[in-house]
Amino acid sequence: MRDSELFGHVTAVAPGKVNLSLRVGPLRPDGYHEVATLYYAVSLYEEVIASPRSDEVITVSLSERSSFTGVEHRDPLSGGTVPAQIPLDEQNLAYQAAALLREHLRSRDAATLSFPGTERPSYGVDLTIIKNVPIAGGMGGGSADAAATLVACSALWEAGLTKEQLADLGARLGADVPFAIVGGAAVGQGLGETLSPLLTRGELHLVMVPSSTGLSTPEVYQKLDSMRASVSLTVDPPELDHDLIRAACAADAEMITTLMTNDLQAPAVAMLPALDDMMDAGMAEGAMQGMVSGSGPTVMFLARDAAAAHQLATSLQERLDVWAIPVSGPAAGARLL
Repeated sequence: MRDSELFGHVTAVAPGKVNLSLRVGPLRPDGYHEVATLYYAVSLYEEVIASPRSDEVITVSLSERSSFTGVEHRDPLSGGTVPAQIPLDEQNLAYQAAALLREHLRSRDAATLSFPGTERPSYGVDLTIIKNVPIAGGMGGGSADAAATLVACSALWEAGLTKEQLADLGARLGADVPFAIVGGAAVGQGLGETLSPLLTRGELHLVMVPSSTGLSTPEVYQKLDSMRASVSLTVDPPELDHDLIRAACAADAEMITTLMTNDLQAPAVAMLPALDDMMDAGMAEGAMQGMVSGSGPTVMFLARDAAAAHQLATSLQERLDVWAIPVSGPAAGARLL
């Protein structure tokens, strides 16, 4: 009997992230873009509870304890918004992570299962997600779900896989998944999945302001391509500023404010102009710098310290009636609770 069957379930958490810099290369023939990004994990965690099943079924449910349960998506045809809920089927990244790990373990077990009398393990699981990272907000919440699922199910099924092995599996699901497993701070290259972890000291303090309207990451990239094409812009291979990397390692907020950049900010603002107003409002309330997080629409503000972050969050909530969340980093990667 597995230990997990005695205790009933396994719980894991994984952090959301921001990109202190996100440089996007030209569109490739396969439809993807090379990127160079500085990932930074922050103290907003997705939590996944994995409960064993005696069959091979995978289910996904959303806990009532979730901070986020749905979002409106921008409709590219009408220009308006339409309600969108988190998929709880095969489209969900947590489901895909469990299914991927299940197939990996089935392949690994194939040799031993050929012996007479060997009992086939069951790789079914009920996944319950507690969402604390904004949905469709450019903070990698879905990827964090996948990362936490891989860690939880690896323990539940007693797979004995290392974090490095889980990160390699996670890369098949998306570029942000390996980083959610590793956490901390890292340079991401290729499609973002090739990670070079950074040795950091000190903390950065930020305020995250989610939007009630989500943006589709593929649509933001498409908008970037069309904006570049409209001015016949020649796009060089993406590179990060080495001064920014040094500043992030030292948690030098002053230097970071002068160097942080996001190539997806302009298309995100073009699709959702209210983001510009939010960044202006944050600066007026004392933020050191503001920027769209990833593909948006969450806006992040850099603050001098924890007290300044809490004050900024309070001011934005009181004056603009928005949800402003103070966070810090670098946060640890996916782990068991």
